[in-house]
Amino acid sequence: MGGVRGESCPANAVEARSAILVAEDEVLIRLEIAEQLRSAGYTVIEAADAHEALELLHHSAGVKLLVSDIQMPGSIDGVALARQVRAEFPAIKIILASGHLLAVAGAEHDGFFRKPFAVAELVNHIRKLID
Repeated sequence: MGGVRGESCPANAVEARSAILVAEDEVLIRLEIAEQLRSAGYTVIEAADAHEALELLHHSAGVKLLVSDIQMPGSIDGVALARQVRAEFPAIKIILASGHLLAVAGAEHDGFFRKPFAVAELVNHIRKLID
């Protein structure tokens, strides 16, 4: 089981710029990532698994980026989610996260973070991709 290091991002007094979908089955990890992204000025949508993430993408406008864990419960893991998002929503950037390096094999993505990671590093990478 991976995690996220508790380093915080500086809060920015910036209005919400872009929506980010965070798909993570570990509640505490998802909440920490979402909180830090909101503090950085992003609108965040949260999903507990890949099925919920796809449902949200089909009903949400303005999602610019997906941050997804690779190992999630259900019949769709993060790699399959990334493939489907790339096929259906090619403009959406994809960042994958996992405690296992080999888990990312076969997935097209715009960044990979090995757990545990500093959310501040994730925010900096997101800024480069969508700001």
